[in-house]
Amino acid sequence: MHNDRVRSPSSGSAPSLVALTVAAALALGGCSSDSGGGKTARATSSASSPTSPSPSSTVKVPETASLTDQGSRLSFGDAAQVIYEATRKRGTVLDIKVASVKKGSLADFRGFILDDTYKKKASYYYARVQVKNIGEGDIGGVGVPLWGVNAKNVLLPAVNFTTSFAKCPSRPLPKRFGPGDSLSTCLVYLSPDRGELESVSYRPSQAFNPITWTGPITKATPAKKKTKARPKAKKKG
Repeated sequence: MHNDRVRSPSSGSAPSLVALTVAAALALGGCSSDSGGGKTARATSSASSPTSPSPSSTVKVPETASLTDQGSRLSFGDAAQVIYEATRKRGTVLDIKVASVKKGSLADFRGFILDDTYKKKASYYYARVQVKNIGEGDIGGVGVPLWGVNAKNVLLPAVNFTTSFAKCPSRPLPKRFGPGDSLSTCLVYLSPDRGELESVSYRPSQAFNPITWTGPITKATPAKKKTKARPKAKKKG
C-alpha cells in the first residue's frame, strides 16, 4: 500500500498549508484476501494501521471491564470494550464508541489538490468516535484502531491528517494516553469508486472476528448554488 498525498495549493502566500496524507484503501496492485474471504487493504502509515494483539496477551483486564465478544454487531452510539496492543509491550483495555457517521462530499476538500483519480472519485465519510482508556497501560501516540468497511468488504484505513480539516477534525491519541484518559475525534474514510460505507470495524488482526458498528448514515449536505441577481427592468416613459 502506498501513501497518497492530497496537497494544499502551493503558493507563496500560504506555504504553511501542509499536505493531507491519505493511507489509500486500495493499492495499485490490488488487495490481498484474508482468511475470512474479505479483502484487506495494505497501509504503510503506522497511525492508521492497527497492530494485532498477541493470542497470548498479558494485558490485564480490570474487574470493572466487560470485554465485548468478537463478532458482535453494534449500532452507532453503542460502546465496545476491547483489549488493544499498540506494540507487544504496550497494551491496555479501551472503551470505544462510534457515535455517528456522516457522508461528506468532494466540495469539502476545496483548497486541497486532489492529485489522483482515487481521491477525486471516492465517497467520503466522517465517523465521530470516542475512546477511553479503561485499562492500566499507556498507548499514546497511535491512531484510533478503527477501520471503515465498504460494500465490497474492503477495509478502509482512516485518513492521517497533517493539517486541520474543519469538516471532520481528526487526531490520533495524544502522546500520553494512560488510565482514565479519553478522546473524542473524527475519522475520515475514503471509499474508492464512490463505493458505499457499510460499517465501522474494530479488527486488530486477520484472526480476530471483527466487532462492527452500523446504523443510519447522515447524507451529505448539498452545496448551495449561487444565483445571479436579475437586472431590474427599466421603467418605460
